[in-house]
Amino acid sequence: MLRAVLVANRGEIARRVFRACRRLGVGTVAVYSEADRDAPHVREADQAVLLGPAPARESYLDIERVLDAARRSGADALHPGYGFLSENWRFAEACERAGLTFVGPPAEAIRAMGDKTEARRLMAAAGVPTVPGSPGPVADAAAAEAAAGGIGFPLILKAAGGGGGIGMARVDRATDLAAAFAAATRRAQSAFGNAAVYLERYLERPRHVEVQVFADRHGTVVHLHERECSIQRRHQKLIEESPAPGLSPAIKRGLTDAAVAGARAIGYVNAGTMEFLVDAAGRFYFLEMNTRIQVEHPVTEEVTGLDLVVEQLRVAAGERLAWRQDDIVQRGAAVECRVYAEDPDKNFLPSPGTIARLDPPGGEGIRVESGVETGSVVSVHYDPLLFKLIARGDGRDEALARMRAALGATVVEGVRTTIPFLRKALDHPDVRRGVLHTQMVDQGAFR
Repeated sequence: MLRAVLVANRGEIARRVFRACRRLGVGTVAVYSEADRDAPHVREADQAVLLGPAPARESYLDIERVLDAARRSGADALHPGYGFLSENWRFAEACERAGLTFVGPPAEAIRAMGDKTEARRLMAAAGVPTVPGSPGPVADAAAAEAAAGGIGFPLILKAAGGGGGIGMARVDRATDLAAAFAAATRRAQSAFGNAAVYLERYLERPRHVEVQVFADRHGTVVHLHERECSIQRRHQKLIEESPAPGLSPAIKRGLTDAAVAGARAIGYVNAGTMEFLVDAAGRFYFLEMNTRIQVEHPVTEEVTGLDLVVEQLRVAAGERLAWRQDDIVQRGAAVECRVYAEDPDKNFLPSPGTIARLDPPGGEGIRVESGVETGSVVSVHYDPLLFKLIARGDGRDEALARMRAALGATVVEGVRTTIPFLRKALDHPDVRRGVLHTQMVDQGAFR
């Protein structure tokens, strides 16, 4: 087993990894910026190392500073969490060169899935359905127009070097394509340092369903069932649940089989997520792979009874996966709400400041994963996620009822939060019935 794990992250995911380390008797090392000097994750670790100033590029995103912190602390492993450097293949490679165990997949798998056109090619070769689109990046507006003829409108331009919905542009008419191509390449260059874009057919009102996969270095690959992630704003997830409501057994089997086949095809190791779009006819298409633990992993833990982060550490240490596919059973239902320091009444503008009071909910079936506490400062430098609420029930109705009660009982003072929006969303008739699609929020369903 590992000796000491440095978590190259902050907030609730750092605390979550520390909890798993303590369960295994593994030492913990926190890193922090000057803005996070008094953060809960810093206090909870066995050791804490200052990285640098508040801006992420000078602290959490600085590979050399993170590696130096590992050397100074004596850590022999590094967990990247999610965000920051978690899907940076150069970081994974640098950890390996430094003699550190990277708690995640091989650098080559991260690289392949980070290049979205390469990921599409690899998945198609493995028999995983992909959205009709250009076979690779399009060189210029003329090439985009030529490719669009075989795809049809509406279509969407996507950055080849990144994901998360950043820089995507919908195009409804051929006359708009040249301007959209110019804008998309600029955004791709700014966000990812790579101007390459490709084209895909735009799917109207699809569902976003993902499959949690896990693999070890001994050839075992399993899935841990699906999560529904359709309630999202500008391609950023807000509410997740498992099982996905109203998903037929045949579609689910197709999704899980495809996810395992895709992970096996790229020699994947550790925790990862295969993401799919499902259209109104039940056809599903590979969207992307997240080569890390995800924000919504507690939903899967609650319905399977398994600890994904503990297993990440064991697999990283070279152990065989403790689970066989037949042992991984969904029981009941779970839903997760992400609570951000944002003002829903002002187009979700960030709401930085000091949390004057934080009273999280409790009770049967309620789990809270928080990166803050009363007195915490919500900085302008980082993602404004405060905490995650997870509710579990014997069925979907009970899980949703417990979540509504938990949101109503939560008290946050000092900053504005998304709690009023989440309560409104969960009360919407379509959400209650499980009739979901990815454009609900952006089309104003919950105003």
